[in-house]
Amino acid sequence: MSDTAARPREEESEEPGENAPEPAAKQATDDADREAIETPVSTGAESVVAALEAAGAKTAFGVQGGAIMPVYDALYGSSIRHVTMAHEQGAAHAADAYGVVAGEPGICLATSGPGATNLVTGIADADMDSDAMLALTGQVPTEFVGNDAFQETDTVGVTRPITKHNYFAGDADAVGDVVGEAFELARVGRPGPTLVDLPKDVTQTETGETPGPANAPAGTEPDPSADPEAIAEAARAIENADRPLCLFGGGVIKAEASDAARTFARTYEIPVTTTMPGIGSFPEDDDLSLSWAGMHGTGYANMAITHTDCLIAVGTRFDDRLTGGIDTFAPEAEVVHVDIDPAEISKNVHADYPLIGDAGTVLDQLIAAVNDGPDVAAWREQCEEWKETYPMTYATPEDEPLKPQFVVEAFDEATDDDTIVTTGVGQHQMWASQYWTYTVPRTWVSSHGLGTMGYGVPAALGARVAADDMGDPDRDVVCFDGDGSFLMTMQELSVAVREEMNVTFAVLNNEYIGMVRQWQDAFYEGRHMASDYAWMPEFDKLAEAFGALGIRVDDYDEVAPAIEEALSYDGPAVIDFHVDPAENVLPMVPSGGANGRFAMTEDQL
Repeated sequence: MSDTAARPREEESEEPGENAPEPAAKQATDDADREAIETPVSTGAESVVAALEAAGAKTAFGVQGGAIMPVYDALYGSSIRHVTMAHEQGAAHAADAYGVVAGEPGICLATSGPGATNLVTGIADADMDSDAMLALTGQVPTEFVGNDAFQETDTVGVTRPITKHNYFAGDADAVGDVVGEAFELARVGRPGPTLVDLPKDVTQTETGETPGPANAPAGTEPDPSADPEAIAEAARAIENADRPLCLFGGGVIKAEASDAARTFARTYEIPVTTTMPGIGSFPEDDDLSLSWAGMHGTGYANMAITHTDCLIAVGTRFDDRLTGGIDTFAPEAEVVHVDIDPAEISKNVHADYPLIGDAGTVLDQLIAAVNDGPDVAAWREQCEEWKETYPMTYATPEDEPLKPQFVVEAFDEATDDDTIVTTGVGQHQMWASQYWTYTVPRTWVSSHGLGTMGYGVPAALGARVAADDMGDPDRDVVCFDGDGSFLMTMQELSVAVREEMNVTFAVLNNEYIGMVRQWQDAFYEGRHMASDYAWMPEFDKLAEAFGALGIRVDDYDEVAPAIEEALSYDGPAVIDFHVDPAENVLPMVPSGGANGRFAMTEDQL
C-alpha cells in the first residue's frame, strides 16, 4: 500500500508585540486561574502515547534518539512499559515476537535515519511472516524533510514495500488518530507491520485534540465468512476423498483458529500436517499428527502430501520451502485453500476450491456443510506405516561429539508444554522444530519467510515480556541459537540482565554456519568458503561478562544438570553446547525438488 501523508498545519503569524511581557501582577493572577479556565496543553507526542494507551498497549521496545525524543519524553509518565534495547534491530524482533506470543501488535520505536533503517530487517521479517507490529520512527522537522538534514532518511519510502501500510504524520492534531489507526490496521484481516513516521516538529507542537478510539480504516476488515456455494462445493470434495489431508499454516494460529482446526480434523479423523509457521496449531502428540512438512519436514508428512487426493490447506501461502517444486507438489490432490487474503489464492498452488475468509469461521462452515465424513481408515493406516518407515531418529555413537538433537529433546523433557521456544535461523532452528513436541499454539517463535539470523535472542526477550504481560511470569522461555546466529544479536543479553529476565539461551555451537556448511558438502564438493566459524568466542564466559549465568557443555552426562541449573537460575542463563560439527539436518528435500523424494541420509543428497 502507499503511504498516507497528513498535511502539516499552517501556523498563524504572530502580531508585533503579541509576546511582550505582561505586568507581573496580571501574570500572577492569570497563572493562578489557568488550571480552572484553560484546557491543559498537550503535544503531538503526548497524543501519540495517549493513542497507544487507548489501544491497550502495555509494552514498547526501542532505542532513544534525537528525533524520537519528544515521544520518549511523553512515555516518561505513561502506563506503557518501555524496554530499552541494545540495538534497533533487536527492538523490532522483540516487538515481533511479543506480538506472536500475545496475539496483539508489538510496538517498537527508533529515531530517524540509522535508527529507522536499523528497524528495517525486523519490519521485513514481520511482513514476510504476517506478524502484527507497529513501528514508530522519529523524523527530522517537516521543513527539513527532503533537504538531506542530519539523520534524515525517507523512512516512508524505504519501508513502503515491507509494511502493510505506512504513514507520514504531518499534523499534531491528527497524529494520535493516525497512530491508533496504524495499531488497529496491523492486526485486522491478514496481520502485518505498520509504521508511522513522526517529524519532530509535529511531536513537539501543542495540541488540544485528544485521540479518539483506535479504528482501522473503513473497508479493511474483511468478511470472515466464505461464499456459501463455495463452501458446499468444498464439502462435497472432502466427502468424496479417499486420502484427505489437513495442512494447517501460520494463519490458523494468527486467526485464533487452533481449536476449530483441531475440532475439524478430529471430527472426520483426517491426518494433519502443518507448515513450519503453523507449528503448534495442532498437537504433535495427537495420533492424527504427521508433524510439519517441507524441506526439512518429516518424511511421513511429505509422503502424505505427495499421495493425498484432497489437500485441505488453511492459512498458508504455499512458500517454496513447503512446496519444493510446484509441479510436483501434491500432484494427485484437489486443493481446498482457506485464506483471509484473496491475493494468496492460486498465487503459488492452484486452488480447486478457494474459500476466502477467517480460518476459524470457514472451518466452522465446513463442519456444518460436510454431511458424511470420508472413509479414511485405510489412509490413516497408510500414514502410520510411513511413520514407522521414516522415523525421526538419530545416532549417538560414543566416539562422536554431542548431538544437537539430544540437547533439544532434553530441554523438551525438562520443561512444561506451554514453554515458549524461540530460535535464530539455521540448522539449530530445524532441530528445535523437529525434536521438540509442540502442543500449544504461540509457543513456537521463529523467523520463517525472511530467514533472519540473529532473530532468536531479541525474540526471546519479546516473548518473555509478552508472557509477563499476560500474567504468566513463571512460564519458561528457551532460545535455541547457533553460534553464528547468536553472535549477531548477543548484545541484547545486556538487556536481559538489566531487566532480570528469566530466559535460557541454548547455543548449539558447531563452529560453522551449519546450514551453509551442509549445503557446501552436498552441492559444492565440500568447499567450506566462509562457513567455518572456528574463531567463535567462549560464549559461557561472555555471558558472565554480561552478568548472566554462563555454562559450557561438551558431554552427554553434562546436559541434564546444565539444563536444570539454567532453568532454575533467577535471571538469564547461557549454555554453550559444543555439538558435533559434522551433524546434518535430515530429512532434506533438495531445493526445488519433489516432497516425496527426500534424503534420509547424507549419501542420498
